[in-house]
Amino acid sequence: MSDHFVFADEAGCFKFEAGDHASRYFILCTIRMETCEVGAELLDLRRHLVAKKQIDGEGFHCTTDKQAVRDEVFGVLKGHNFAVDSTILEKRKALPRISQDEAVFYKYAWYYHAKDLLPRRFKADDNVLISAAALDTKRGKAAFRNAFNEVIQQTGKHLEHTTVFHLSKTDPCLQAADYCAWALQRKWEREDGRSYDLIAGKLSTEFNLWKYGKNPLLLIEKVVRPAIPIISFSGAATGAFRQARGAQTNHNVTEAKESDNRS
Repeated sequence: MSDHFVFADEAGCFKFEAGDHASRYFILCTIRMETCEVGAELLDLRRHLVAKKQIDGEGFHCTTDKQAVRDEVFGVLKGHNFAVDSTILEKRKALPRISQDEAVFYKYAWYYHAKDLLPRRFKADDNVLISAAALDTKRGKAAFRNAFNEVIQQTGKHLEHTTVFHLSKTDPCLQAADYCAWALQRKWEREDGRSYDLIAGKLSTEFNLWKYGKNPLLLIEKVVRPAIPIISFSGAATGAFRQARGAQTNHNVTEAKESDNRS
């Protein structure tokens, strides 16, 4: 039995109305590794930066960290071996019944991320710790934690796995996932690839779920059982999803990996 670790964070907001304060994309990002050495080095870096009064004691958060701190953190990430997987959701393409409830939308994102990640990347005898950064929204943490746990129970049922849902400041590996999610967001939202280029060599998948708009993914959404928004699909829907994913093959680094197939 092999031990593996997955740490997850997201970028983007749950606002669906147009405007400067709403993100265009919601990005779910996971990093997977066999050791947590990167977390130990980030913790050591944090101690040194706190001693120099460059950061407070709460940990790293890429959105609010100064650029000098970001440079230090990305320097640490560069020196460690881990893989980055991401699922990109362009929010304006979400159906109303998905976008009207934050927890349902979050569950939807996790389902399409985990349904490929867990079966493809881990064997039946692997022992996997899956840690997601807790969301602190007006809806509360419980709904998001339950959505996360339900998806992992279904998509990871072949694994020995443990799920935890903690604040990012409690685990430096979650902070590493935060940095990767931020780098992806800068690329997708602003076409700013500077931070993205620093992690590009670690990107395993970068799946643009709604790249082809309503066809064929709308077929999937039409056949979902209403009581379980994202879990149960007919064979036709599964085939449609695979066809859409297959159309995104031939990952091309020179095109900034926008043909984002999970393979």
